Amino acid sequence: MAKNNINETASRNLLGADTTVKGDIESNGDFRIDGTLIGSISSKGKVVVGSTGNVEGEIKCQNADISGKVKANVTVAELLSLKASAKFSGEVTTGKLAIEPGAKFSGSCNMGETKLSDNKFPLKNEGPKIKEKSI
Repeated sequence: MAKNNINETASRNLLGADTTVKGDIESNGDFRIDGTLIGSISSKGKVVVGSTGNVEGEIKCQNADISGKVKANVTVAELLSLKASAKFSGEVTTGKLAIEPGAKFSGSCNMGETKLSDNKFPLKNEGPKIKEKSI
């Protein structure tokens, strides 16, 4: 009998296209939103807002791909990617930002070292910070 190589600690979650959630979501794994979230999402993993997805509120995560409509303050530790169909309005704090041609972006962006101190989850790659000295 073949053994499945599934990481049991990682989880994938989905908010379906015909679903609306009003409230806050906390996830230890990746989360895909194809429906509507009015509130906040905090995730240790990647948050994906599909082309039919709609988020109004706040997003805090490790990485994010946005194809749908987002009106939120977004804090992404590593990479925020706005796909061509994305319609984004709000404030962004991220390590890296990628915007495809065709994406709509209205708001402000602060890039560089991000701190997710308000995030209830530790970052995946969090560890001691080492300062380099020039000689």
